[in-house]
Amino acid sequence: MRALITGITGQDGSYLAEFLLDKGYEVHGLVRRTSLEKYDRLESVAGRIKLVQGDLTDQGSLDIAMQTVQPDEVYNLAAQSYVAVSWNQPVFTADVTGVGVVRVLEAIRRHAPKTKFLQASSSEMFGKVTGKSQNENTPFHPRSPYAVAKVFGHHTTVNHRESYGLFACSCIAFNHESPRRGTEFVTRKVTQHVARIKLGLADKLKMGNLDVKRDWGFAGDYIRGMWMILQQSQADDYVLATGEPHSVRDFLELAFSTVGLDWKQYVETDPKLLRPAEVDYLCGDSSKAHRVLGWKPEVRFEQLVEMMVKADLAALKQTMASRTIHAGT
Repeated sequence: MRALITGITGQDGSYLAEFLLDKGYEVHGLVRRTSLEKYDRLESVAGRIKLVQGDLTDQGSLDIAMQTVQPDEVYNLAAQSYVAVSWNQPVFTADVTGVGVVRVLEAIRRHAPKTKFLQASSSEMFGKVTGKSQNENTPFHPRSPYAVAKVFGHHTTVNHRESYGLFACSCIAFNHESPRRGTEFVTRKVTQHVARIKLGLADKLKMGNLDVKRDWGFAGDYIRGMWMILQQSQADDYVLATGEPHSVRDFLELAFSTVGLDWKQYVETDPKLLRPAEVDYLCGDSSKAHRVLGWKPEVRFEQLVEMMVKADLAALKQTMASRTIHAGT
């Protein structure tokens, strides 16, 4: 089996590459040409994957990639995925995160129509929700340019499935984190600051709204679900979630307690960090994935937070040790 992963250098892409390699896949990753090539998340598989130049804003490059690779499966994980940035760069976000999905699907339709396609949709699409949990039939009410773009990408995936008969699926993934999460995301911001505070390199952490609740899971569990979606006989859309909402305050309390600290002594709220339109509550209902795919998350919220804090603490200690050695020489 041959897979093409867009966004392979990101958190989900790197976990998926490892997962597919372990299953015997030939793995290709679409990467943009930049002046600073950052492939640190792929270090463990660097010699086992093949990188292909391409960009979700450039149709020609996607056509060439699809013609060249002729993949059995395509996982579209690439996006401008940071909600806060989408407010400042709404047009760019729409082009990459929204229209980029059409470009990938068109490349498949023209050059590899038998390919199975998975779109990484987002729980942010639900936005201003009214129910206690969200499933595949919950109406979307996006509350950010990022979420609006994701809704477009989701619907165009459904449209290509219904209009052209493509095996095109959407995975509506709720928040999933790991030690590989980008440092701009709130969970990683917290765990990095906890490590810095514990080692005496910082004394305060500024945060926005502490009352928002999210359904947080482990990225490794979610990429397994993405793969399972493409192994079905029929293309369909699935919510992947833990079904357990936790507030940012809960995350802070657990993160600081992991290193024996009281979060209240170090956290300050900053109005500048509030979103123009907040999504107060998200909690997924993945009963369809449980029933049809046999998927369920294995890592609990408490395990996830502890894993991330310990990873950041270990990484920071290693950095400090190497600087000490370097200074000594």
